[in-house]
Amino acid sequence: EGIAPPKRILFPPEKICMVWQQRQRAGAGLFNVGNTCFLNSVLQCLTYTPPLANYLLSREHSRACHQQGFCMMCIMEAHVNKALHSPVGAILPLAVLKVFRRIGEHFQPGREEDAHDFLCCTVNAMQRACLSASNDLDLSSQSTTIVYQIFGGFLRSRVTCFSCEAISDSYEAFLDVPLDIKAASSLTAALEEFVTPEHLDGDNCFKCDKCKKNVAASKRFTVHRAPKILTVCLKRFDCFTGGKISKVVEYPEYLDLRPYMSQADGEPLPYSLYAVLVHSGVSCHGGHYFCYTKASNGLWYQMDDESVELRCIDTALRQQAYLLFYAR
Repeated sequence: EGIAPPKRILFPPEKICMVWQQRQRAGAGLFNVGNTCFLNSVLQCLTYTPPLANYLLSREHSRACHQQGFCMMCIMEAHVNKALHSPVGAILPLAVLKVFRRIGEHFQPGREEDAHDFLCCTVNAMQRACLSASNDLDLSSQSTTIVYQIFGGFLRSRVTCFSCEAISDSYEAFLDVPLDIKAASSLTAALEEFVTPEHLDGDNCFKCDKCKKNVAASKRFTVHRAPKILTVCLKRFDCFTGGKISKVVEYPEYLDLRPYMSQADGEPLPYSLYAVLVHSGVSCHGGHYFCYTKASNGLWYQMDDESVELRCIDTALRQQAYLLFYAR
C-alpha cells in the first residue's frame, strides 16, 4: 500500500466488533454544569460508537491497565458503563469533568469550547492511554491501538509533475476528515471537492526531485486506507472572524466512500450514519450543541444535555450538522 507494515500489533483487529453486543434503549442524558453542552454531545456520540462501546462495556481495558494517574481509556470505560446502565434518566459526567484540563490544557472550565476540538483532544488522550505501556514504537505500530483501528485511516497525497510526469506520494494518518463547505451543498459534493486535484504553480510551485527544479504540478488527496468509523467535520466556523456558515449541507444515511479512495474502482465501501452533532447559534463563540444518536436498539434519539427523546431518522437527517459519524 505504500505504508510501512507495523513491527508490532498492539490490538488484534479481529477482536473489534462493529455490531452492538447488547441491545437496549438509549441510556442516560447528561447534566450541563454551565456551558458543558459541547462536552455532553461529544461524549454521547462516542458512547454510541458501536466498536468503542463494545470494548469499553467488556471492561477489558481496566482489567489490564497498569497506568498510574490519568488514563483516558479508564475514564471513558467508567463513563460509558455508567451512561448505558444507569437506572436514572440523567447523570453527571463527573469522571470526565474531573480531568477536563488533562484532556486539553487550553480548555477553561465554564467556557463554551469547540466540540470538534474537544473530540480531537479526547480521542488523542485515549490514543496516548493505549500507548502508555509501549515505548519507541514506529508510526505504523502506533496506528494499531484499538483507538486508531476504530477511528484512524490514512490519506494519500499524490503530486504529479507536469514536466516529467514523475509521481510523488506521501501518506498521513487521520482521525477525522475536515471538509470545506463554502461551495458545497451536500456531503458528497464536499468529498468530491476534497479529492479534486489542486494546481501547484507560481509561488506555490513543486520542487521535483527528478527535474531538479521548481515546476508546475498537480496535488490530489484521496482516502488511502478507510477507517472503521468515519468522522467528518463540516467546517462551519471561520477561525478569523468567528462567524459561522449556517447553510444546509445535505448528508445521507448511507454513504459509499469508494469514489474518494486511492483505489476508486472496486467494490462499494458502504458506511451507515449513527450520530450527528449539531451546533445551533450564529457564531463559534456562543450557541448550543446537541446531538442525534442511533442506540443499540436501532432507534434514533435526540440527546440535548439531560433530555433524551425518541426521534425519527428523517429528523436526524435534516440538521445543521457540524460533525457526522459513520460506521463501516
